[in-house]
Amino acid sequence: MLIFNDPPCRGQSGRLSRRTFLQVGGLAAGGLTLPQLLAAEQANGQKRSHKAVIMIYLTGGPPHQDMVDPKPAAPADIRGEFAPISTRLPGIQFSEHMPGLAQRADRLATIRTLVGSEGRHSSFQCVTGHRFANQPAGGWPGYESVISKLQGPAHPAVPPAINLFMKMAHLPYNHPGSGFLGASHQAFQPGGDARANMTLNSVNLGRLDQRRELLSGLDRFRRQVDVVHTKTGLDPFTEQALNVLTSSRLADALDLEKEDPAIRNSYGTDDPKALSYGHLGYQAIMSKFLLARRLVQAGARCVSVTFADFDWHGGNFSNGRKVIPLFDRGLSALIDDLERHGLQEDVTVVAWGEFGRTPKINKSAGRDHWNRNAFAILAGGGMPTGQVIGTTNRYAEEPVQRPVHFQEVTATLYRNLGLDVAKDNITDPNGRPHLVVDSGVRPLPELS
Repeated sequence: MLIFNDPPCRGQSGRLSRRTFLQVGGLAAGGLTLPQLLAAEQANGQKRSHKAVIMIYLTGGPPHQDMVDPKPAAPADIRGEFAPISTRLPGIQFSEHMPGLAQRADRLATIRTLVGSEGRHSSFQCVTGHRFANQPAGGWPGYESVISKLQGPAHPAVPPAINLFMKMAHLPYNHPGSGFLGASHQAFQPGGDARANMTLNSVNLGRLDQRRELLSGLDRFRRQVDVVHTKTGLDPFTEQALNVLTSSRLADALDLEKEDPAIRNSYGTDDPKALSYGHLGYQAIMSKFLLARRLVQAGARCVSVTFADFDWHGGNFSNGRKVIPLFDRGLSALIDDLERHGLQEDVTVVAWGEFGRTPKINKSAGRDHWNRNAFAILAGGGMPTGQVIGTTNRYAEEPVQRPVHFQEVTATLYRNLGLDVAKDNITDPNGRPHLVVDSGVRPLPELS
């Protein structure tokens, strides 16, 4: 938290003491101050290219048959209630409730044959790329934490990893965290206390009731720091910490009031009540898509988002009519927006869930859990898009051509971020190195 201290907390000269200044850089991450963390990052030889990934976790397992792999020739209790529509790719159809993505299919890489799901109702496999069982000491870290460890920040005022997950009632849906990489590489969550800590809380609020006075207070603080720098010679990592804590870059990225209203409108309106159980955290928050774009544009390397819920054991089609069009609009707007800002070569987008849904519709008009096949949608990242990877059988039960493993997608994300998955590794608390994906797994050649 950035604090302008009152005179009793200053040095005898009335200027900010070095000790107090260093306290400003403390972020309570494993007991290290921010300058120490920045120094450790550089000592690890982190890379500085700014590639980025936006991961959209479709909570609960989205129905592949009712979104990207319709089977209109199947019996009614398998094909369901949604009609297929043509896409911009000849012979490829999506659900009628995805017209936006259908018209952008030439800018997508759609995987219809995602396999390797362990069948857990959890974000773990999507976020870490690993199975939950047989974890190393401390647990597998999220992919954002891996990038934080190996690459560090792309911009000194923006955390490399940002978590925009909603807090959900089913605890395993929530973000699994940084695992054995520890708190110093935890994905930053800009909400609650963390968001409050981005404000200037003790700048004599009686005198700062106007924005001009607030900026004046910040200017005074910077001048005091300049004096400290001159007198004591602050190291470059403390200077970088000052950039993080006094820059408005992150706060500005999170402030949607600074966005063009027309662009905001293109993403649609947040709908916390799209599902009857939205009060449990399963909400269609369209602005998360826009926040993700603003954050990677500001300098974040990884931004992870949750969207709604797709665990429709009952009411698959009534819920789908509400939620799928919202997802379609949000992801379509994000793809357009990244291109509008010239980010389509550097930012990879992936949308996926932990498994697919049963081909057979149950007695409650729902689809149950199905870990034999799922789907993923990718865009951007300089990848050769305009393709559909994999073919399922006539009921979308399982692949008949080109099954794609979860880890192949994770490896592709890491490749797009600049890692060599055959060599780059992270070390657990027992000193054992681990490749970022399992040995032998390689990025998708179709997306190279």
